[in-house]
Amino acid sequence: MKLHELRDNEGAARKKKRVARGPGSGKGKTAGRGIKGQTSRSGVALGGYEGGQMPLYRRLPKRGFNKPNQKKYAVVNLGLIQKFVDAGKIDAKAEINEDVLVASGLVRRKLDGIRVLAKGDVSAKLQLVVTGASQSAIAAVEKAGGSLSVTSAAAAE
Repeated sequence: MKLHELRDNEGAARKKKRVARGPGSGKGKTAGRGIKGQTSRSGVALGGYEGGQMPLYRRLPKRGFNKPNQKKYAVVNLGLIQKFVDAGKIDAKAEINEDVLVASGLVRRKLDGIRVLAKGDVSAKLQLVVTGASQSAIAAVEKAGGSLSVTSAAAAE
């Protein structure tokens, strides 16, 4: 097979129906909207209006609260850090901070900081300095002979 022989599967790509382009198109004159009435006109918002009846989205109970200024952390598991150390992408002997994790490609971006979780095993002696960490992650790193220190979120900004 060559590049110039590539084709879509039969029926995979359908042309867009062009409405209001004359009687021969099958969608001429009223363009499939019927005759008169609210939905035949532009600017119709029938989404939530139920003719004056209390709309469904207002009848259902509202629960919870979304904090407008909540912090969003990039999450890293210990197993992944160990994998990158084994692959030689992270130097275990040097201090591993958030910039090192981003530079190695383990984390795409810091967001409001990086939080380390304890999923996976760690065997290398790591000196980690991150914005956040779970208690079990701190225990796992210290068990392996390393240290995990948590900086405050304010210092990271």
